[in-house]
Amino acid sequence: MQVDLSSNYFDLFGLPRQFVVDESALTLRFRQLQTQLHPDKFASEPSAQRRWSMQAASFVNAGFQTLSHDLKRAIYLLELHDISVDEETDTQMAPEFLMQQMEHREALEMAESAADPLARLDGIRAELKVATAKQSDAYAVAVESQNWSQARTVVRQWQFLDKLTREVKSMEERLDQ
Repeated sequence: MQVDLSSNYFDLFGLPRQFVVDESALTLRFRQLQTQLHPDKFASEPSAQRRWSMQAASFVNAGFQTLSHDLKRAIYLLELHDISVDEETDTQMAPEFLMQQMEHREALEMAESAADPLARLDGIRAELKVATAKQSDAYAVAVESQNWSQARTVVRQWQFLDKLTREVKSMEERLDQ
């Protein structure tokens, strides 16, 4: 079995290059590729074949991780259109969005000292889930209309929400211990 390590992940998994993916088809193709490319199947092959198997399996795993996660898939689609999200250097955001993020951060900081910190974290997580769903929907609309500038803006905002969501999870794990 040959896998083109220079192909894009959508081609690798036989999926159309779009934001919404058929998750069952993605998972099925992932399992097929994993089975065919597992390094154990190449244990008795020459070292070049074993190395290729490891590279191919790694490529398949990275592709699956990217396409099975909405935000990663959104960023990847932008990259396929040569659009960088400049997450480290681009700090320009709509003032309203930044205000909302400051409010989320303050709520997160205050949650730990709340009477019921886990309940407060549940509330923050619920707010972030709604906000993230809005970003996902806005991204889908921007991509559908091929408004790549708007898609990029939405992804940048989505990244803020994703980071906050991970921080909520981290704090919750700390509190559970």
